[in-house]
Amino acid sequence: MSPAGILVATAVPAERDAVARAFPGPVTDVSLPGAALHRPPAGPDLLAAGVGPALAAASTAAALTAAALAGTPYALVVSAGIAGGFVPEAPVGSLVVADEITAADLGAETADGFLPVTELGFGTVTHRPPHTLVQAAADATGARVGPVLTVSTVTGTVARATALRARHPRALAEAMEGFGVAEAAAAHGTPVLELRAVSNPVGPRDRAAWRIGEALAALTEGFGKLAPVLESWKQP
Repeated sequence: MSPAGILVATAVPAERDAVARAFPGPVTDVSLPGAALHRPPAGPDLLAAGVGPALAAASTAAALTAAALAGTPYALVVSAGIAGGFVPEAPVGSLVVADEITAADLGAETADGFLPVTELGFGTVTHRPPHTLVQAAADATGARVGPVLTVSTVTGTVARATALRARHPRALAEAMEGFGVAEAAAAHGTPVLELRAVSNPVGPRDRAAWRIGEALAALTEGFGKLAPVLESWKQP
């Protein structure tokens, strides 16, 4: 597919700009109702969609709707950025590509523990990117493959990290936007992918252990390797 047919949604401008560095050249700014795009000359459209699943979903939906109304709908949406990694499986500086994008705290607390919203009879909590695309992305970038959790509150204790791993034993990372981006993509019938660079371990909040610069550099390198995959992949 053409890079112009891909929308990459990050949370903040620093992540967006890290992706943009993988596609050299002057960037064009495009203002839309509810969204502002960065458009590299030979890359995908880039959107700093905002922090958290709600704002990420709203901003991504605005960009998808604008493209559809213009007659140029996106063929793929990629949620990208930095994330906390569950160690030792996803160490700081590594890349993770999601085979499941799961809302980890969408549900209800009960006397017997947490219930996902699906067990209450509503909605969904997991989106699954196309398997062939996940595998191709992992092969190209060296990323680890596993679930990426979307949370509204970042984990800051051992107890919380342990509880998340107990409910999601295969989880590799947590971030705050993937599920919102995936919900917007699903509403448009558009495939989704999530790629994360690990900046810190999931667990006790220790800013001295964060390696944001290293993670952003890994994100740039990862998208440089991912670009040919995105261009050649075709939805089955």
